[in-house]
Amino acid sequence: MSDTKDLSLGEKTHHDPSGFSSSDKGAEAGRISYDVGPHSPTAVTPLEPPEGTTESAIVRKIDRHIIPFIIFLYLLAFLDRVNIGNARSFGIESDLGLEKVEFNTALTIFFVPYILLEIPGNILMKKFSPRVWLSVCCVGFGLVSIFQGLVKNYGGLLATRFFLGVFECSMFPGCFFLLASWYKRADAQKRYSLFFSSTSLAGAFGGLLASAIGKMDHLQNYRGWRWIFIVEGCVTVLAGILFFFTFPAFPEQARFLKPAEREYVQAMLQADHGHSAAERKITLADVGKALTDHRIWLGGIMYLGLIVPAYSYAYFSPTIIGTYNYSAVQTQLHSVPPWAAAFGFAMLTAVASDYLRHRFMFAILGIAVAIVGFAVLMTVHDSAHVNAQYGALFLVAMGAYSAMPIIVCWFNMNLGGHHRKAIGTAWQIAFGNIGGIIATYSFVASDAKNHYRKGYAICVSFTCLSALACLCYAVSVTMENKRRAKMQGDGGLTEEEKADMGDLNPEFRRMIPKSPIKGETVAEFSEVA
Repeated sequence: MSDTKDLSLGEKTHHDPSGFSSSDKGAEAGRISYDVGPHSPTAVTPLEPPEGTTESAIVRKIDRHIIPFIIFLYLLAFLDRVNIGNARSFGIESDLGLEKVEFNTALTIFFVPYILLEIPGNILMKKFSPRVWLSVCCVGFGLVSIFQGLVKNYGGLLATRFFLGVFECSMFPGCFFLLASWYKRADAQKRYSLFFSSTSLAGAFGGLLASAIGKMDHLQNYRGWRWIFIVEGCVTVLAGILFFFTFPAFPEQARFLKPAEREYVQAMLQADHGHSAAERKITLADVGKALTDHRIWLGGIMYLGLIVPAYSYAYFSPTIIGTYNYSAVQTQLHSVPPWAAAFGFAMLTAVASDYLRHRFMFAILGIAVAIVGFAVLMTVHDSAHVNAQYGALFLVAMGAYSAMPIIVCWFNMNLGGHHRKAIGTAWQIAFGNIGGIIATYSFVASDAKNHYRKGYAICVSFTCLSALACLCYAVSVTMENKRRAKMQGDGGLTEEEKADMGDLNPEFRRMIPKSPIKGETVAEFSEVA
């Protein structure tokens, strides 16, 4: 073993009433011995919570001010993005005169600005603060959703889908960046999965709302699908205005924390992440350096492989369920249970992942579940086995939507420094969402007669690609940690230089998989003193 100290998998956690937990190995009467961090002077850094409070109380306060906001924000963003799948069941194609693959093209054009603007969007969020930037974007995509309900032709639909991508580009990477800036690596997975699972909630609520709003068909001479966009867009605009006055900031600017609590949180995070360098501006050189790191590319490939099945499910599950001879309203209602199951399974795997402090095998578990679901859909087609096909949709949703938050959390919590987090997070989401373009053309109307076998085969292929990338990433970070553990000293780097390097700092250790043999840890945050 190298001369390092590991964060033991077997250590107990202190659970707070919220259901979240924070590491308290060595805690005594409110005194916390924190897990080692990239820039801590010793293997374990003792920190004292402010008088009259505890770490758990502070973490609960952070949870109250961060988690509800980002969950609701992304629920609205995802709902406004995928509700076009619900609108399809209520006749958007026939009303706008869409032919052949024009519906698929309308889905695709969303991803063009969404992919290209993710890194610039994260840079702007860092410049203007999450409160200002994400609130403005929320109002923007809410207005676009309303306009989407007013379009008269194919060109109008393309225009609104394009600008929806413009305003939504910062939502996902921005919220993940914010989470990575507030929580220790060992405690992050439940928060990541709870946030990410807002997509499952959006899918469930989307089906319920669409079944209800669809009944407004011909109200004020508007078809039901138009009301889906208009009503959900109005809610989003109101939420964006509210967010502008209430949305949380980074730890360095958080007003909801007392000064002593803010200093404590910053010290806690520095012990785990290293110096955040929050005041540092992001340069083109930073972007270039990040994109030459093969682990950054692996992070994108891991995510891309799961985006294909995830968006395929989000956009086309109502269409697939509709082939089971349900009415439009019944189709929407039947789309709800798989999303609910996906939410529950994602939270179970997140709790287990945080408890065991292990990411790799839980990502593979979700991928395996999704592959089984697609295998059933590819081979079972006759009307006598509709229940089996419907059950397979549960497996697809549960697998894809449980593995994605684990992959994103694992990758993002292994990035150090604000600039590396901002670039790496945006890159992973941007590159991964190329899979969204692939997904939009995976299930075309002409393949319905072949039971969408081609679409299912595409999804299986990319899901396997994600599994391979996960394995390569796990091997890479494990080897890099071992290499750094053998290094002597810090190479004479100053603290400023270490902060500037982020996770490239020789003292930084990434979360790695490690098999539990005779009490050894499954996840290692070993840090050189």
